[in-house]
Amino acid sequence: MRSSNPVFSRRGFSRGGGYAGFGAAQQAGGPAAAQGNPYAGTNPYAQAQQAPTNPYAAGAQQNLTPEQLQQMYGAPPAGQQTGRMTMDDVVMRTGMTLGTVIVAAAVAWIAHLPVGVGFGAALVAMVLGFVQAFKRKASPALILGYALFEGLFLGVISQVYNERWSGAPMQAVLGTMAVFVGVLAAYKTRLIRVNARFQRFVIAAAIGFLLLMAVNLLFVAFGGGDGLGFRSGPLGIVFGIIGVVLGAAFLAMDFKQVEDGVRYGAPREESWLAAFGLTLSLVWIYLELLRLISIFRD
Repeated sequence: MRSSNPVFSRRGFSRGGGYAGFGAAQQAGGPAAAQGNPYAGTNPYAQAQQAPTNPYAAGAQQNLTPEQLQQMYGAPPAGQQTGRMTMDDVVMRTGMTLGTVIVAAAVAWIAHLPVGVGFGAALVAMVLGFVQAFKRKASPALILGYALFEGLFLGVISQVYNERWSGAPMQAVLGTMAVFVGVLAAYKTRLIRVNARFQRFVIAAAIGFLLLMAVNLLFVAFGGGDGLGFRSGPLGIVFGIIGVVLGAAFLAMDFKQVEDGVRYGAPREESWLAAFGLTLSLVWIYLELLRLISIFRD
């Protein structure tokens, strides 16, 4: 699985280059299927829509009887099919994942966990996230485990920021909610159009951003101070804004993947990957806003 988040690079709920077992259907579309399709080559759902052998594609069932579909796929035709992802599935799994993050963060905040424990939790969360990112199937245990340890880290780091900049975490939470609502509204009204060019640009920009942050971290580790100044002062403000914009862009890509997954009949377990991606994007936006607020408060 490839992530559409700044940490991971996912283009849809893909498995080994195919989509949830429908790789053959994608290939069946061929070059002709790509004509007029802005997502051809990058959007597994859009490719599957063009494939005549995909029972979930629009119009495919008009040429196949229910008996033929059941013989081909061992399941009822679309409309009667069970085990397909719905928006309710995505909302429920996302609620469970974000709820775990929030509860764990509250526990860490109330318990006043040491900073070392918080960064240890961040390391565990990163490992669990990478393991899930490279698994062929969604693992609820891994995703909820990531949410648990990420929540512990967020609780610790938020308390550290709050001690120095009182109220900064709450401002970052409100800002994250505002970004989420704003991006969702812009996506639904098509002010943001997520196509192949948009995805390539965002992923390239995120890679460059992360490389610069890694270089800055090395300068901090070996040279001390603020490194190259990418996380403080005027440059810190610029890069903080860029970080929030990138998080918002990945959030829009998450919305697109959820929309396509529901429309083209992704398996229900893929809703866990949707929850995972949305959680990654929201955590990214929160951390960038937290740092940005601290710079402005200084």
